[in-house]
Amino acid sequence: MAIHIRRRELIATLGGAVVTWPVASRAQQADPVRRIGVLMGLAESDPQGQPEIDTFRRRLQALGLTGRNVRIAYRWAGGEVNQPRAFARELVALQTDAVLAVTTPAVAALAEETRNSPIVFVRVSDPLGFVDSLAHPLAVKRMAE
Repeated sequence: MAIHIRRRELIATLGGAVVTWPVASRAQQADPVRRIGVLMGLAESDPQGQPEIDTFRRRLQALGLTGRNVRIAYRWAGGEVNQPRAFARELVALQTDAVLAVTTPAVAALAEETRNSPIVFVRVSDPLGFVDSLAHPLAVKRMAE
C-alpha cells in the first residue's frame, strides 16, 4: 500500500507542476527585460563619469529596474572625436528601449543614428539644437544628413 500512496503523491505532484509551470512561464514573460544603452562622452576613468553612472543605477533600482529585468550596455567615448558615432551605431544595433547620452557629441551621434529609440540626454551645451522646444522636448529635430 505504501507504494500506491507514493505513486499517487508523485502523480499529484507532477500534475500540480504541469498546471503551475505554464503560469510561472507567463509570469516571467510579463516582466520583460528592458535594454538601455548608455553613451558617455567621457572616458571610463573620468572621475565625474563613475558617480553619474552610480546615481543612474540607483535611480533605476528605485524604479524597480534591477539586474533581473534590465540590461545596460555602456559605451565610453573618452573624448575621442569618432568614437561617439561608432558607439551610437553599436547601441542602435542592440535595439535598446532607450539610450542615455551624456555630452553634446554623444547626443549628436545618437540623433544621427536613430529615430526609434528614445534619447535621454544630460550635460548638453545647446539642448535646443536637438529638440524643437524645451516645452515639448520629445519632438526631436531631424539632424542634417
